[in-house]
Amino acid sequence: MKTRIISGLVMVPLLVIVYLGGYPLLAAACLVGLVGLKEFYHGFEAMEVKASYGIGVAAVVALYAINILGGRDGINAVNFKWHLLWIFGVILVSLLYLFRIDERKLEDGMATMIGILYVVFFSYHVVLVDQSPYPQMVWMILLTAFITDIMAYFSGYLFGKNKLCPKISPKKTIEGSIGGTLGSIVCSGLFGYFAMPGLWIHCLIIGALGGILSQFGDLTASIFKRKMGIKDYGNLIPGHGGILDRFDSVLFTAPLVYYYIVFVLA
Repeated sequence: MKTRIISGLVMVPLLVIVYLGGYPLLAAACLVGLVGLKEFYHGFEAMEVKASYGIGVAAVVALYAINILGGRDGINAVNFKWHLLWIFGVILVSLLYLFRIDERKLEDGMATMIGILYVVFFSYHVVLVDQSPYPQMVWMILLTAFITDIMAYFSGYLFGKNKLCPKISPKKTIEGSIGGTLGSIVCSGLFGYFAMPGLWIHCLIIGALGGILSQFGDLTASIFKRKMGIKDYGNLIPGHGGILDRFDSVLFTAPLVYYYIVFVLA
């Protein structure tokens, strides 16, 4: 409990960055992508899989350069072709990485590709939301991810009896999952009511969808860790491990919020 409180205080600067938005948030997202990718690839090393961090760094630089040089438009299709080219390039270079067939395994290229798309591209959606016509929705990314996690923890601690996915995450319970989702809905609704009253219903919907999807993000990260044979991705944040241990849910809620804006609100 104490470590969770301490780790929560450590996250306070993040709230300041989100409030500022713009380039500070872009820089923070880029840093999360770089550090998170390093942690992700380090986990694969336990399986003797050698992903290319060099390719990953180049992909991060290219993606954020496209955003900065292309006019920083997160909702219109101005830079759509360049983002498609980036995705093609990531897949192509990851496959070309296998050409030294005597030195590298198939898993090396696959891990390289998955890490870039999963960690870097998913987290990049935070920037796209900030650059959309609804930059306040960045708070919805954090609310649905972090409130779900907090409420799931306390709901499971107080009421948890039935295991949710014992083979993936033994401590998670169905009661905790329900409590986490309800917490996300309530907090998202309150945020929408006071901060974005015109989008109150949409905030409730995102709260419900995000509360569910954030837990899938958490469980997905747990699956990776179990297959890798590690407990945490790192030890950067007290009580939570590494960057990925804290932002695993955000990797799923950020795309959710962005594509909700694109397909529903835009």
